[in-house]
Amino acid sequence: MTAPTGKAPRTGRLARSVLVGATAARVGAKAVRHKLRASPSKEVDDEHEAEIGRMIFAAVTQLRGTALKAAQMLSMDAGVLPEGIRAQLARASHQAMPLNRALVSRAFRQAFGREPQALFARFDTDAFAAASLGQVHRARLDDGTEVAVKVQYPGIAETIDSDLRLLRTSLRTIGRERLGLPQDELIDKMLDEVRRQLMEEVDYLHEAEQQAWFIAHAGHPGIVMPQVVSALTCKTVLTQQALHGLHLDASLQQGPSQATRDRQAQAIFDWFVDCAFERRHIHADMHLGNLLFLEDERVGVLDFGCTRKLSGSFVRGLARSWLTWLRHGTAGASTLLANYRELGVAELGLGLQDFEQRVLPKISPVLEWATQAFSAERFEFADKTPFPAAKFDRRAVHSASFIAHLPPELISFDRAWFGLMHLLSRLQGRVDTRASMAKLVAAAQ
Repeated sequence: MTAPTGKAPRTGRLARSVLVGATAARVGAKAVRHKLRASPSKEVDDEHEAEIGRMIFAAVTQLRGTALKAAQMLSMDAGVLPEGIRAQLARASHQAMPLNRALVSRAFRQAFGREPQALFARFDTDAFAAASLGQVHRARLDDGTEVAVKVQYPGIAETIDSDLRLLRTSLRTIGRERLGLPQDELIDKMLDEVRRQLMEEVDYLHEAEQQAWFIAHAGHPGIVMPQVVSALTCKTVLTQQALHGLHLDASLQQGPSQATRDRQAQAIFDWFVDCAFERRHIHADMHLGNLLFLEDERVGVLDFGCTRKLSGSFVRGLARSWLTWLRHGTAGASTLLANYRELGVAELGLGLQDFEQRVLPKISPVLEWATQAFSAERFEFADKTPFPAAKFDRRAVHSASFIAHLPPELISFDRAWFGLMHLLSRLQGRVDTRASMAKLVAAAQ
């Protein structure tokens, strides 16, 4: 059934700025009132987090476009935002409404100077999928090839900075002392990385280049990546091979066998680990909407607008830190601290005793969660523990003179790994981790 169509997201600077300012003021007033309360309970703190999240979510829902996409990205930064706020922002991935037909035609005239019906043998004017930055239409080329055509919402690129200003101001204003948000410069680093990714995502020529790179250099027998039709692709329209499959929830409703889920989970896990630790180039937006489960049991990977190249030093430092934890746990504290210094995360002045006593107990649950899949030669994702949000004390970590800076690569990788673990946990497949573990060991050399 086709979703109702609507107008393009409001891109006028004045209208968006008024909404940004009003929301930031409401968030600030709410944070001040909460801070003045005498020793509120955990339940009161949790509700306050959720209320702040609802305020921000209400604003990005009105703004739509890049605001929704940024909120979706932030919701995948596990362990950075308070859980109540993160959970509210996660709702942003379900709030898209497709454009009406007149706006679709206008987008094609601006991009190619012609209506879509003049470019394709068949073009379905009703979108079959809508996301925060654009929507997708079914079409057929003159040679009979079925394609999917992604059309960007008009004017969406011009809204990035004003939308991020809402999130930046709101997160700074909430009150770190009460909610445990990291320092302003770390929030800025995180949002700067979101901005970089958004600027790439609104350039479909960049996405087409990235897609071509992954097809050429990161192929896997269980993974399908659609070919781009270059002649019908520009900065705001992307035409690619159509993949016929189901998103994860719909696929699971079909009752796939455990063997099928195992093969799919194995392919996804091996492909991502290979991309990260051998190819050093990842798909950085591993949420459920970017995967299709096909009838032949292969998995289609979509949307290469958000990717990240990883430096050799980052991959080596990350692999070493994970291997240290897997082999030694807390007993490897001195090596782990050295690994974090190599990554550029730990302050050079942080001593081993302070690290062991004040930092390691706080980050241990996250390390355990991140490396859990490698803890056995055959791992069952039905047993994967959820992200330990309740155990991860953000204030203790960020105020313990531990973090020197937050490398942009780490922000993108953490977000992608969080998405991957969530996806595989939903799929509940079993994976043989030995080949991926060997890549981790090789990357640490």
